[in-house]
Amino acid sequence: QVQVEESGGGLVQAGGSLRLSCTASGDDRYAMAWFRQAPEKEREGISCISVAGAEFYGDSVKGHFSISRDGMDNTVHLQMNNLKAEDTAIYYCAAAVTRTCPGSWRLGSRYKYWGQGTQVTVSS
Repeated sequence: QVQVEESGGGLVQAGGSLRLSCTASGDDRYAMAWFRQAPEKEREGISCISVAGAEFYGDSVKGHFSISRDGMDNTVHLQMNNLKAEDTAIYYCAAAVTRTCPGSWRLGSRYKYWGQGTQVTVSS
């Protein structure tokens, strides 16, 4: 079974930056995505990247978050810049079973493997 693990969460001041990392185990490569969930809010798909490097972003993070992939590895990163208090959430990494980002990539049901999440807290 594929295991997904996130790292890099922590406490950061508003306006600062943070870089999250995620790795999916195994030899196969998958499209991978980042989600987040804040208290009393719905799970939000924020970004997806295909094996070939095609990137997709939710409107709420477009322009200040960026996703990247380490070559041919199932390791992806989420660079978060200009962080705001509203970005405080648990951030989850997910892997699909396809090489391209699924249609309706923002839906969690499109992903088979999930990490446990990493907390990001933005303070002033």
